[in-house]
Amino acid sequence: MVNIAFTGGGTGGHIYPAVAVAFDLIKFFNGKYRLIWIGSSSGMDRRIVEEAGIEFFGIPSGKLRRYFSFKNITDLFKVCAGFFASRKILKKQKIQLLFSKGGFVSVPPCAAASLLKITVFTHESDFSPGLATKINARFAMRTGGRIFTAYEDTSAFFPGAMRDRITVCGNPVRSVFRTADAARGKTFLGVNENARILLVLGGSQGAKEINELVRAAFSGLTGIYTVVHQTGPNQNWDIKESEKYKPFAYIKDEMPDVMAAAEIVAGRSGAGIWEWATCGKPMLLIPLTGSGTRGDQVENARYFEKKGAALVLCGDDANPEGFVKTVRMLAVDAGKREEMALSSSVIGKTESAEFIARAIGEKIYESQRD
Repeated sequence: MVNIAFTGGGTGGHIYPAVAVAFDLIKFFNGKYRLIWIGSSSGMDRRIVEEAGIEFFGIPSGKLRRYFSFKNITDLFKVCAGFFASRKILKKQKIQLLFSKGGFVSVPPCAAASLLKITVFTHESDFSPGLATKINARFAMRTGGRIFTAYEDTSAFFPGAMRDRITVCGNPVRSVFRTADAARGKTFLGVNENARILLVLGGSQGAKEINELVRAAFSGLTGIYTVVHQTGPNQNWDIKESEKYKPFAYIKDEMPDVMAAAEIVAGRSGAGIWEWATCGKPMLLIPLTGSGTRGDQVENARYFEKKGAALVLCGDDANPEGFVKTVRMLAVDAGKREEMALSSSVIGKTESAEFIARAIGEKIYESQRD
């Protein structure tokens, strides 16, 4: 029996790509394996992981901050507790390889795996690596593991000695996005088969800025499209459903089909945009900016813009007038939408989940031969 652990969490962008890898591991071990997940004992991690059929182990987790905060002191104790809890889990479950998808919760398990001489693989979804990935990459180096990145230029952010261990493979996306059906999506939404759909997403938790953009631009958007809006589960959204407006706190299993039905997808530029690319969608990206971010979403958005898959509204440009103007421009320019859709689908053709799953399988077989 092969025992493999996954770690990462905090947002859907850290969890869903790893779930995609987990599903593809079935092809390599033919049922003779056991998967577990080490994640935060609080938050959304447990629900998503257990719904995917993966056994979940919760650990205390503290956030890694690059700036001064008194919370760094209390969170240090949480990180230490997370390390000892992770070491106990890894030893008891006899884990042979740990795959990290990032997020602050992933550092203690990766540190514990390194101490136990368990191979660490890690993947970075963003154009520039976060602090957790930079730390976990060192554990991957120490254990003979590998570092995977979504973007070609990400390796430049790592020390030269690490670059031989870095593989560019895109971002893992669940296979359901490759088989999504627009007709099923429109049936779920209860709209006419000829309805033109603008899908607006703010991430798994929603985004207040994007919600308020929708509110301010409402008449301009619904005058053209049926707007399908994922508001987030805790945003207290108050605009009611109508024929031209379909709000959802969260779209779960139906998301691939809803995305397939959309003519344009608008929203943040985290790891989820690779799902949009897999569906070949023109994108209108509104990256998170300001003091609460390291700028990774802006970098992701600019990459997709450079590749011709997206238009970007950033900072002061992300205003209701600019939002409506850009949507209207795309609505009337079918040629532009087709060009963007083609560029998007080219990016989305990477089979990252299968590639990483194969690498995990090969590493385990190699260790068993040794």
